Amino acid sequence: MEQATERKKVVFSAIQPSGTVTLGNYLGALKNWSAMQDEYNCIFALADLHTITVRQEPAQFRKNIYEAYATLLACGIDVEKSLFFVQSHVNTHAQLAWVLNCYTQFGELSRMTQFKDKSAKHADNVNAGLFTYPTLMAADILLYQADLVPVGADQKQHLEITRNIAERFNGLYGNVFRVPEPYIAKSGARVMSLQDPTKKMSKSDENVNGFITLNDAPEVIMKKFKRAVTDSDACVKYGEGKDGINNLMSIYSTITGKTFEQIELEFEGKGYGDFKTAVGEAVVEELRPIKERFDQYIKDKAYMQECWTKSAETAQRFSQRTLDKAMKKIGYVLK
Repeated sequence: MEQATERKKVVFSAIQPSGTVTLGNYLGALKNWSAMQDEYNCIFALADLHTITVRQEPAQFRKNIYEAYATLLACGIDVEKSLFFVQSHVNTHAQLAWVLNCYTQFGELSRMTQFKDKSAKHADNVNAGLFTYPTLMAADILLYQADLVPVGADQKQHLEITRNIAERFNGLYGNVFRVPEPYIAKSGARVMSLQDPTKKMSKSDENVNGFITLNDAPEVIMKKFKRAVTDSDACVKYGEGKDGINNLMSIYSTITGKTFEQIELEFEGKGYGDFKTAVGEAVVEELRPIKERFDQYIKDKAYMQECWTKSAETAQRFSQRTLDKAMKKIGYVLK
């Protein structure tokens, strides 16, 4: 008798459609999203409900949603293999978020470092949504009974509070939510600014030479890498006090699959100029097909709408079962 095939684990991940996608976003997360789809049941969302904790200009916000969806399709999300929808198209997210708000402690939310950081950054708009943001994130994850959630260092606290909320709810009502684990990618890089390699690469960097975007032209990418901050050592070697070179080596390694030892051997006796050119060229070649696919998708809004509508319908059915179960346990009368 054949053995039953093991259930594929569910991975949930979401990204905000907040404009520019950087090389850091791509190498740190999106490249892995594409690679996960054969091994896991992947559920991806554009977290547009989260985005309005910061005030948006409507026309630009709408444009960002289309561009983010096109970008992620171009990076390899396959809607035949995975669900990929727009969060606001699935109303269970907002509904479960309210329920979970009532099972989340004020003190827990006030300790979230992202709330403190964003409150300082947007002091003129410290809204309640910014405060309860982690509860909506918990709802996103728990609705799909996710086993795994890919998290960067800056998201670990959010997954921790999600686990706490799930355990608290399960403790009261029995086994309603699967308690998710962090997914640590086998490959991936924490990409730092090309101008200040002690800081993470960010589109909000005031110095445009600090970050690469997926839409940068090849000549712009090459120029930015040639201007990348290094050190006076002139030796391509990974080590302490060599933040700039460490960052470039990490980028080159993630794209080419070469180890740091192999990279050191490849550039032995060569200067930083040669190395920066090689890294720039590797990035240009990696991003070229993504840019070409993006240009195709962004012209075909009907196709994107078809993709996200189909995914949202499946997500709605799946998540409704979890929501109904949670509400029934609390004592709600379901229609």
